[in-house]
Amino acid sequence: MKKTVLVFLFLVLIFSAEAFQLRDSLDIKIGQMILIGFPKAEVDKTVLEEVRQGKVGSIILFEKNIPAKNSYLAVKKITWTYQQAAPIPLLIAIDQEGGRVNRLKEKYGFPRSVTAAQLGKMPLDSVRFYGETTAATLAGLGINLNFAPVVDLASNPTNPIIAKVERAYSANPDSVALLAREFIRAHHKMGVLTTLKHFPGHGSSKDDTHLGIADVTQTWNKNELVPYKKLIDEGYADAVMTAHIVNKKLDAKGNPGTLSSPIINGILRKELGYQGVVFSDDMQMHAIAKHYGLEEAIKLSILAGVDILTFSNNIAGSQERTVDVVHRIIRKFVRDGVITPERIDESYKRVVALKKRLDGSTTDYYRTRMAEIERNAIKAQEIVQKNMELALENERVAQELYENLKSEQGKSKKKKKKN
Repeated sequence: MKKTVLVFLFLVLIFSAEAFQLRDSLDIKIGQMILIGFPKAEVDKTVLEEVRQGKVGSIILFEKNIPAKNSYLAVKKITWTYQQAAPIPLLIAIDQEGGRVNRLKEKYGFPRSVTAAQLGKMPLDSVRFYGETTAATLAGLGINLNFAPVVDLASNPTNPIIAKVERAYSANPDSVALLAREFIRAHHKMGVLTTLKHFPGHGSSKDDTHLGIADVTQTWNKNELVPYKKLIDEGYADAVMTAHIVNKKLDAKGNPGTLSSPIINGILRKELGYQGVVFSDDMQMHAIAKHYGLEEAIKLSILAGVDILTFSNNIAGSQERTVDVVHRIIRKFVRDGVITPERIDESYKRVVALKKRLDGSTTDYYRTRMAEIERNAIKAQEIVQKNMELALENERVAQELYENLKSEQGKSKKKKKKN
């Protein structure tokens, strides 16, 4: 398809050394470490220019970015406008877990999804079906990275951020790994990357990190690492997202996982052997934003081993963070020797390696599904349009009949008075 060819021609061109000679290489590398959201259900001019200049390497969509009308085609236009402006192909991400965490809802004309907890009670064929349906939809929209599956354990049934909203497959780590594997395979079949989250495990928490600190020191169990270990060993870990949870048994300083070198560089990298891209959970969640200054949070997260910093500008009560501010802070740390150029290079190489996996190769099945989705989306919009036109026509006819009836009743009353 033309869109696929265009995007991956960028890869061939841009990943050659010559492509970087006219630009500041540090700026390019820092740009690849930044993921941002955009404000509305339309292309944002400021964000588009930041993408064009290579200041940002990834973007994320939320429900606020989904137009209410002609949703499929409108989202597709948004993602490809950003993608075609990028000097290095973008990672275009979304949290499309299913159920409660579901940006592409049925009311916008997208396929129905179910929660991870529901999938945990279904046969594997159902997991494959829902995984492929989700992945095919994302691929058709130009979204190439799903921030899913959640591999947290449903170990605390009152957990407000995981179990209560049915984001975990099971309390059993082997079952979680099995179901997550099928979900990931379905995405890979469609050419979409996935992300294991929230490392090192959010399932036992009692608090919501969107609102503040969640301390799992007394509740976390090493079993929460099992799904990560299995999926990393089997080659199914495209990327990993950190959790903002505090665990003083894993980090004596009490830094949240996102800011903890013992957790990321220690457990994830050394103990589990993971060498791929690490995303931070949203740096604007209050567990970070309310307890650490922006500079300190950025410094600690990069030193801890985070490769891509997430600033969604989607958390109520958080100060909006601009790309230029984040760039300046990271450049200053490099200039002052707080963060070494070699550390920036590590993240850059990991991000480039991940993006190179989006090599444009697709199976006949993938192409068929994409074409089918596009045709169905167009047909659905045509049906909606016709139904709207029919409803308006019916309303007009009904109004006309009502007016005629009133007129006839008026004439009848006048006639009776004369008689």
